[in-house]
Amino acid sequence: MWLLISNITVVVFGITILLLVWLRRRSAIKRLRQLADEAETSRQQIIIEQNRNRQIKQEMTNNIAHELKTPVASIRGYLEILLSGRPIDPNRRQYFLDRCYQQTLRLSSLINDVSLINKLEESSDLFPIEPVDLYLVANEAVNELSDRAEADRVLVFNNLPSDVIVQGNKGLLYAIFRNLIENAISYAGQDIRVVMECYKSDADHYYLHFYDTGCGVASEYLPKLFDRFLRIDSGRSRKMGGTGLGLSIVKHAVLFHGGDIYANNRPDGGLEFFFSIKTDNRN
Repeated sequence: MWLLISNITVVVFGITILLLVWLRRRSAIKRLRQLADEAETSRQQIIIEQNRNRQIKQEMTNNIAHELKTPVASIRGYLEILLSGRPIDPNRRQYFLDRCYQQTLRLSSLINDVSLINKLEESSDLFPIEPVDLYLVANEAVNELSDRAEADRVLVFNNLPSDVIVQGNKGLLYAIFRNLIENAISYAGQDIRVVMECYKSDADHYYLHFYDTGCGVASEYLPKLFDRFLRIDSGRSRKMGGTGLGLSIVKHAVLFHGGDIYANNRPDGGLEFFFSIKTDNRN
């Protein structure tokens, strides 16, 4: 009797061991399949991201090539006239030289803006971090653009408090304010006000408000406002010498500083930007 019980116990124990081994093996196979699925999903996501980055770079390359055609063609046309050997009125000669110079400035701005965006996307760790007074940086941008603002009767008010200090990159923070102010001067119209203010702060971020009292933009353009080479009015933007990259640089610079940015049309007229800047960007 005891021998039978012992034999049954051994059989049950053996079956139990086999069942545990089978369950563990099944679990291991299931886990392996899960890992394989996760690996395949990751691989697909990497491929999608690579294709997206490739498409973005291709689009940017095409856009750059398109933007280069106009100034290069203009310079070539003016130089061909100047080098033709035909008699040219001195005033007209000077006009051609001035136009060539303006187009070279446009080319230089385009190259600098493209280089800055590429550096932000691919080598952001190369930007040094230091204490920066946002009021002083904004004031520097205001002073730099004061002649253009005065010519279009644009009043710029820097209402940022003097104690807004962040650990950030001075050049990129300057680029934020300069591009926003320049965009307002170029496209918002004449006899307007431009205002910068800090409406809120916490332990991690300062929250800034930038707005103008001008014409605003059509609502369909708001979601695309930070796209590269956006042309709301291509003729006017070229006339103003814009590269179409200013607001894209603003967004990249804000993201670099741990913030976010969005734009709205103001109920009272004009365009406004709300954006945040992280207080300490050393980590």
